[in-house]
Amino acid sequence: MNNLNHKHWSWVPVLCLIGLFPMGCSDPQPPVATSPNTDVAIPTPPPGQTFHVDHVPDQARQRIQIEEVKERLTPHSVSAPGNVALDLAYVAKVSSRIPGQVDKIMVKLGDRVQKDQPLAAVESMRLDELVQEYLVAKSKLDVANSNFTRTKQLQAENIISQRRFLEDRGHQIEAQAVYQHVREKLLNMGLSEKELQQLEHGSHLEGHKYLLRAPLSGTVVSQHIVLGQGVAAGDELFEIVDTSRVWVFANLPIEQARRFQKGDQGQIIPRGGDPVTARLSYIAPVADATTRTIRVRFDVDNPKGRLKPNEYVEVRLIDQQKPALSIPLSALTMLDGVRGVFVQRDTGYDFVFIETGQEGGGLVEVKRGLKLGEQVVTEGVFDLKNAIMKTSIQGE
Repeated sequence: MNNLNHKHWSWVPVLCLIGLFPMGCSDPQPPVATSPNTDVAIPTPPPGQTFHVDHVPDQARQRIQIEEVKERLTPHSVSAPGNVALDLAYVAKVSSRIPGQVDKIMVKLGDRVQKDQPLAAVESMRLDELVQEYLVAKSKLDVANSNFTRTKQLQAENIISQRRFLEDRGHQIEAQAVYQHVREKLLNMGLSEKELQQLEHGSHLEGHKYLLRAPLSGTVVSQHIVLGQGVAAGDELFEIVDTSRVWVFANLPIEQARRFQKGDQGQIIPRGGDPVTARLSYIAPVADATTRTIRVRFDVDNPKGRLKPNEYVEVRLIDQQKPALSIPLSALTMLDGVRGVFVQRDTGYDFVFIETGQEGGGLVEVKRGLKLGEQVVTEGVFDLKNAIMKTSIQGE
C-alpha cells in the first residue's frame, strides 16, 4: 500500500517468504507426520498500533468532526431483571367486623372507588345490640352529668356532705367510661362520627345494617361476597388496590450493590414500553442465602398505570465512576477485527488500536492507546474507513 503504513508488521510478509525456501543444499529430509496445531492464535495488534491515512476527499473531509480526549466521569450502566409489585401502602383488604348477612352490594369487580365510598351493607343483630347499649349508656351519662352538676352547686353552698359529692362524681366517671367503651366499639365496626351523632339525636340505623366503606381510593380487584351470604367477623369481602404508585424489585450481585445507595436514580424499562425514571428506595441489609445477591427496591410513580403489578421489567442503574480517560462512543469503530479510533495528525489521520473499558452515557473509557488531549474523529469515521479500503485496493 502506498498510503497505508504498517509500522510494526512491514517485515512479516518477507519473513513468511523466506520460510518457504529450504535452508542449505542438502537433500530434503522426508516429511514427518505431525498433527495440525489448532491452538495458534492470530496476533492482535497492541494498543497504540496505527494505520495512517493522508489522502481524504474534500467532500468527506467536510463531514469530519473531532473531539479532544479528556478525563471525565464515564457512567457505567448496571442492568438486572426486575418485577413490578403492589406498594403495600396502597392496598386494602375490606373485611366484616361483625357477623351478619349481606343485604346489598354497591360495587362490583373492576369498579373504581373513592375513599369512604360504600361498598356493601351488612344486616346484623349484633349491631342492633350495640346500638341499644350505646343509647342506654348515653342516657345514663346524661343523667350522671346532670346530677353531678347539681351536686357541685350544693356542695359549694355547704348543703350536702363531702361523701355525697364524691359518690355522685364516681357515678359520673363510671357512666362516662361505659359510654366511651361502647362508642369505640361502634367506631371500630365502621360507623362514623356523623352516624353516632344521628343515633344520639334519635335516628336509628335502618334494619340493623351498617355500611362497609372503602378505606382508600382505587380499583376493586377482588370480590368474595354475593347477596344473602352470611359473613363472620374477619371475613375478607373485597380487595382494593391503587396502582398509581408501585414497587419494583431487582436482585444485584453484592459487588454491584455496594456501588449504590438510597436515592440513586435508575430506570425501569417495561417490555414494549417507554423507560420510567425512579429513585432507589431500599437496599437489603442481608444478602440472599441462595443466590448471594442483594435485593433492591424502587418506589415508582405510576399515575397512568403503565407498569402492571407482577410483570417483568428491566432495571437499570447508572454507576458514576471516578474520572477516567474517555472518548465519545461514536468515535469507536472496527478495523481488521480490532477496536480503534481515528486520531487527527499534522499529516492526516492515524487509525489507532485502543483498549477500552466501561461504556455508558454515550462515552467509553480508554485504558490504553490514547493520550490526554489527542484529537479523535467523532463524525466521518465511515469516510476514513472507506479511504483506507480504497488505498488498500489501489496498492494491490
